[in-house]
Amino acid sequence: MQPDPEICHSARMARDKRFDGRFYTAVKTTGIFCRPVCPARPPLERNVEYFATAAEAAAAGYRPCLRCRPDAAPGSPAWGLVSTTVQRALGLMRREREAQSIEELAERLGITSRYLRKLFADHIGLSPLQVWQTERALFAFSLLRDTSLSVGDIAFAAGFNSLRRFNGVFKAIYQRTPSEVRRERSGMASGSVHPEAEPVRIYLSYRPPFDWPELLGFFAARALPGVERVVVGNTPEEAVYQRSFRLNGRRGVLRVAHEPEKDRLRVTVYGEGAAAVLYPLREKLRRLFDLDADSEQICVHLQGDPLLGKVLLQSPGVRLPGAWDPFEYTLRAILGQQISVAAATTIAGRIANRYGETFTGPEGEPVLLFPSAEQLSGADFSDIGVTRTRAKTLQHFVAATLDGEIDFDEPDLERFCAQMTALPGIGDWTAHYTAMRGLSMPDAFPASDLGILIAFGKENDGDRKATPKQALARAESWRPWRAYAALLLWQSLKLSSSSGDEK
Repeated sequence: MQPDPEICHSARMARDKRFDGRFYTAVKTTGIFCRPVCPARPPLERNVEYFATAAEAAAAGYRPCLRCRPDAAPGSPAWGLVSTTVQRALGLMRREREAQSIEELAERLGITSRYLRKLFADHIGLSPLQVWQTERALFAFSLLRDTSLSVGDIAFAAGFNSLRRFNGVFKAIYQRTPSEVRRERSGMASGSVHPEAEPVRIYLSYRPPFDWPELLGFFAARALPGVERVVVGNTPEEAVYQRSFRLNGRRGVLRVAHEPEKDRLRVTVYGEGAAAVLYPLREKLRRLFDLDADSEQICVHLQGDPLLGKVLLQSPGVRLPGAWDPFEYTLRAILGQQISVAAATTIAGRIANRYGETFTGPEGEPVLLFPSAEQLSGADFSDIGVTRTRAKTLQHFVAATLDGEIDFDEPDLERFCAQMTALPGIGDWTAHYTAMRGLSMPDAFPASDLGILIAFGKENDGDRKATPKQALARAESWRPWRAYAALLLWQSLKLSSSSGDEK
């Protein structure tokens, strides 16, 4: 995964934000590695080498720059170029707070530990432990600089159960201890700590362009009453997304706001003990808002299509709205079969009210948690306003989830859709829409979706819808980004409606 030196040189000399997180520049004379947007004076080309990921730079003996802070960089698209098995392993590693042994990880992947080591060595050049330690040290650095959590709480949040081991790993990468980094933070006494009851704030960077108003508008139309809320600001950029969560036994509320001038989202987390789940929470949010998408590559690939190209001119920063929880979203996708978004959201709200758990939010308001599969075991769904057939489908889905028949970790689109469509009452539309949003699969494409078929029909100023077969044929050239194309098709309907209003 070696980046092109000529491209890297041009990008770092221009401090091009589009390449932030795509590669890192390591300076041989100082032993430091930087982001391409580092404000420091650029070193001579003969004194640098390039790495695709921060983990590779750290493993080569370079330490992170304290000025541009590689810990704050967007996720690397390079991880998406490795084998599917390595991607699955990385996903499992990032989902858990604690480190997993190579044997545990291999068992969950259904392979031997020896083969897993070989895959990491061949595709990344590092061991799983090296990747885990570097990512967690970078995360810990961000908490040391951006929060007032105690060093002990930060160690736990980063996945270390031993403060001594945390200090050792951190110092090996940063060549200074966590306490020294904390003391270097301006305006903060070394002994100050974060009161448990206060909210914690973290930041999530992205590579521009990023269409926050469009993304937030998508979530606003589907916000689940009591669970999710979009708070409208004076401008679309000032709006805030809020939702409740339960993660690893902790529950709380999170609020996400946009800081466009810094190319990042600001996340405020409320809840007792919420600091303990900050790492998996951060990873969920990165997928929810699709922060690591390679927008430039997606745009280049899709803009050749006349219909998609028009939408991309209006919305170049398209992102794939994800889901907080795959089970929750699949249930909602089943409810959305052949009814409007508003109606499906209303019915999902009834499920949350009848079967979910209520707790008190940060302002003393009642907050709902969407029920888990375990909480919905035995529910007959007869009192939520769906047909008897749809209620049976929901029951079958809940039972299949509890029995392990639905694997939300399945990386292959066709295999996941086959699992879904094997259940009664679930067809290709539900399977692909779930894969698209619930699992963030970039090539999922609900070809029979009414909005998509209408968009094709309107392309030629006609009212005749396309057929699913025609949609699939047209979408073949959009692989592997068909899910983004679907979003652009839905956006095209809004643009044509606005154009009609102006006329």
